[in-house]
Amino acid sequence: MTDETKPSRIVDAHVHLWDPARTDWYPYLSRDQSSLNMGDVSGMSRRFDVPTYRAESAGWNVVKLVNVAAATGGHSVEETLELDRRADADGHPDAIIGGLPPVDTIAGAVAAIDRQLAAKRFRGVRPMGGGDAALPDADVLRALADRGLVYEVMTHPDQLVATARGLEQHDDLVVVIEHTGWPRNDSAQERALWQEGVNALAALGDNVHCKLSGLAMPLGSMAAGTLAPWLEYAIDAFGVDRCFFASNFPVDGMHGSFDTLYSTYSAVTAGLDDDARDKLFAANAERVYRC
Repeated sequence: MTDETKPSRIVDAHVHLWDPARTDWYPYLSRDQSSLNMGDVSGMSRRFDVPTYRAESAGWNVVKLVNVAAATGGHSVEETLELDRRADADGHPDAIIGGLPPVDTIAGAVAAIDRQLAAKRFRGVRPMGGGDAALPDADVLRALADRGLVYEVMTHPDQLVATARGLEQHDDLVVVIEHTGWPRNDSAQERALWQEGVNALAALGDNVHCKLSGLAMPLGSMAAGTLAPWLEYAIDAFGVDRCFFASNFPVDGMHGSFDTLYSTYSAVTAGLDDDARDKLFAANAERVYRC
């Protein structure tokens, strides 16, 4: 791929900067790998810091990156604060999606959100375990909207329609659907569930966005022919103004290199004009994450 066919700039909207040596924060990267049900995870169970990221993405003009919470439970709050402190020296991340840890009360959830407001790069939360529901209590969603924060949905296709219904009364909340709706496999049944869910979420309006990432995990490949049907469907459903690409590194790095992944993204969007491609590769993520 030549420089002329690459996007002019990239804002990587989903990165996990972590250190497996922090076994309290990331137990699944060390002693508890079997719980992931992901096979050989050595490709992601490694120290992944800003210099490592820069080395692996060196062939692409990555101008900004968004770190997404990965520390377990309440540690995700501390992770937000520590990464924000380190960013001044490291140069990145430029925005942080923190954690919404499992708590017993609405007040406890709001307190966890408010603690992370001390981080100037904090832009929103994703759930960090503690139940099967894709959405927290409606009062928690309202608290996020009141604070101008993003809620990132982590759920699989069988819950996407229910998630869309739960979001119907929250059109003032900025929502990001992680990992392209997170299909678990490429079966016809899964794809049908996924399409129904994507359509329901896309119909909610301009406040709901789709993060084009995470497909290498369930599909086991970064090949353009494998990812294109999923990426193209999502872009058609949400439109180029509400989608943006992300690497999900180092997790998706188990299935190939950064260069391979972004070459696929570039190939899939080769028929779009420069403005549309800039939205998908950079501008939309900049707008959503205010970075």
